Amino acid sequence: MGKRRAPELYRAPFPLYTVNIDPKTGLIITAGGGGASKTGIKNGVHFLSLELVSGKHSATLLHTHDTDTRATMNMSLGGDVIAAGQDGNCSLMKFGQRAPKQTKSPADKDGAGEKSAARRRRGKGQNKDGGAGGDAAEMEETPQISVEDVDVVQADFSAQDPCVKCVRFSSDLTLLLSGGADGYIRVWEFPALKEKLNFKAHKDELEDIDLSPDKKHIVTVGRDFECSVWSGDQLVVGLCWHENMPQITEKMYRYKYCRFAKVEDQKDALRLYTVQIPHKRDRKPPPCYITKWDGRSFLPLLTKPCGNEVISCLTVSDSGTFLGLGTVTGSVAIYIAFSLQRLYYIQESHGIVVTDLTFLPDAPKSKAIKGENEVVMLSVAVDSRCQMHAVPNRRSFPLWLVLCLCGLMVVAVILLLQSLFPGFI
Repeated sequence: MGKRRAPELYRAPFPLYTVNIDPKTGLIITAGGGGASKTGIKNGVHFLSLELVSGKHSATLLHTHDTDTRATMNMSLGGDVIAAGQDGNCSLMKFGQRAPKQTKSPADKDGAGEKSAARRRRGKGQNKDGGAGGDAAEMEETPQISVEDVDVVQADFSAQDPCVKCVRFSSDLTLLLSGGADGYIRVWEFPALKEKLNFKAHKDELEDIDLSPDKKHIVTVGRDFECSVWSGDQLVVGLCWHENMPQITEKMYRYKYCRFAKVEDQKDALRLYTVQIPHKRDRKPPPCYITKWDGRSFLPLLTKPCGNEVISCLTVSDSGTFLGLGTVTGSVAIYIAFSLQRLYYIQESHGIVVTDLTFLPDAPKSKAIKGENEVVMLSVAVDSRCQMHAVPNRRSFPLWLVLCLCGLMVVAVILLLQSLFPGFI
């Protein structure tokens, strides 16, 4: 019996490194490539439509945007603009969607065209090269995507192998941030691209960055074992996740990812989540950890292990209810943010490094696609596949809430037994 795998939505003709879903159009945007090496592997950004038909999800390739010799390693969406980390640059691309043209081919006159169009809409929508399939008449049956390269800014000045490690738009789309292998944070005013901040945040290359929703704090993660909170270019605090864990020495772990998230049903609450991975890989690997922080005081609230596979990516749902984790061995997991309890897990679903994850956004366009599921998440990996991970909602209450309530009930019972029988535990 083969290994369990999540449903495969799409397979690209190159390794995939990043994925996102546009809330407005519902388009899946995924990108990657072979870089500048002369291996024949192309570089591009692919735009897919996501549909739910008869209870099954399917994705169709609508458009391929060639990025020449530059592989997109990471990206962030700012409305109809894609900020893409490509080598040492942050490239900006503007995309748009047009309704299909209402044209009729000669075959439509005898009714055959309607049937063939229906068959085309159900097809995979891609040819052997991974490009949009079919002739011009076929393409008129699907929405048309236009992509324009609008600007490029240099975002990493490393002398050798410059690399933009992460890009991020502010929630109000007025700022664009990048972090590079040179350890610098660069912030531009958007859309003018006037440089606002430029400072060295870490001694070594950056791993991840995020900006609080109110834009007061930037959190950065570097390979120098530091996770730092900044107000502008001024250091506010360096985080320490293991101060109450004496068994963990100072450089036994390093930070890998950071994400701000809101708290469902708590308007003023804010959380920060970080992932810590072992600095050295042992024959018997120690666990990785997730830490939940108060996003305003930056005090740790909860830390839990999240398995012995090294974490390779982190994402948070729009509601702040779920966390998504991918691993270097291809496994995918979904955690409940409140309790850091694992809700969903497929071991080695991809079989190779999971490079990015994204949840279905909380947007009207996504409701019909979500179907009868509590949560839906996409994953991409070096194996060129885009997979879907869904947790069915079979209860009248959300599954995460049921599990949290069960945990609280167990705690209540233990406390009751302790009060009745002092020597119970």
